[in-house]
Amino acid sequence: MKQTIPIEFCLTTLSDLPIIDVRSPSEYKKGHLPNAIAISLFTDDERAEVGTTYKQVSKEKAIELGYQFVTPKLEYFFSQSLAVAPKKEVVVYCWRGGLRSNAFGSFLEERGFEKIYIVEGGYKAYRNYIFRFFEKPFILNVLGGYTGSGKTEILHCLAEKNEQVIDLEGLANHRGSAFGGIDLPPQPTTEQFENNLYAELEKLDINKPIWIEDESSAIGKINLPIGLYNQMRIQYIYFLNISQQERAKHLVATYANLNAVGLSDAIGRISKRLGYDKAKLALQELKNKNYEKVVELVLEYYDKYYLRGLQKRDSSKIIELKIAKINPVKNATYLINLKR
Repeated sequence: MKQTIPIEFCLTTLSDLPIIDVRSPSEYKKGHLPNAIAISLFTDDERAEVGTTYKQVSKEKAIELGYQFVTPKLEYFFSQSLAVAPKKEVVVYCWRGGLRSNAFGSFLEERGFEKIYIVEGGYKAYRNYIFRFFEKPFILNVLGGYTGSGKTEILHCLAEKNEQVIDLEGLANHRGSAFGGIDLPPQPTTEQFENNLYAELEKLDINKPIWIEDESSAIGKINLPIGLYNQMRIQYIYFLNISQQERAKHLVATYANLNAVGLSDAIGRISKRLGYDKAKLALQELKNKNYEKVVELVLEYYDKYYLRGLQKRDSSKIIELKIAKINPVKNATYLINLKR
């Protein structure tokens, strides 16, 4: 039996069911429901040809062309669908919940699938839904501090202590700063990052505090959802004030074994802001493997940059914490006790 369902019903009541995305490969790559499996009705070229026929000839001819493309693939579609949903219960979506998902759903129904749920409004409805979700009020404990304060490690320790945590940099595959992407997998698209972020937030109780790292509006090439970012900027921030010397040791341990070419390229990207003379010196010290000096030069820039952003906040909501050592376990425990 095939039936159409709203996206809210899909994300709540049917959250355990397998999901099939029948859009083209490029659509799926740009962004999809985090747990959806791609079974594309059309290749990218086929989709473009059908779209052109629809616009320049007629809807009927476009549908006819679509069937020509799809018919040779029917057995493949069925075997793949059965592998995704062996119990023959599945959610299917396309871009707007129109021809592609309904045609695919009818095909599965004919082949004996017992329950096929078509997402009303398709992926577009899902995107609208999560944008509204990001506008909801969150209770955020924003963890701030100069570069090298060990904030990400503290977040992981907080999570191990059953605190609610969102690791934005982990979701973004980026540590922040010009050096943040070195030796990490490629970043997802901003669209997919938002989808993955929603999936993580949805697991949490948004009526209770959530620990999150202080970030600028972008992490590498990814932009944060404006609704969430605006809330991060106005809520209380736990600012870890740790000496530059202590942070430098932590950064050397983190970055010294990374790709030297990547480090050199990162220095080049910030050379104008760092100052060409300092950038030239940093590159020379990197070549000499004098990582302590490289970190010292770079931190001078990043500390000033972070301080400017901190000064734009409401000073009454900055909770400054003088921390002697970068000890994630100890500092996480301190934050939990302080919050209570």
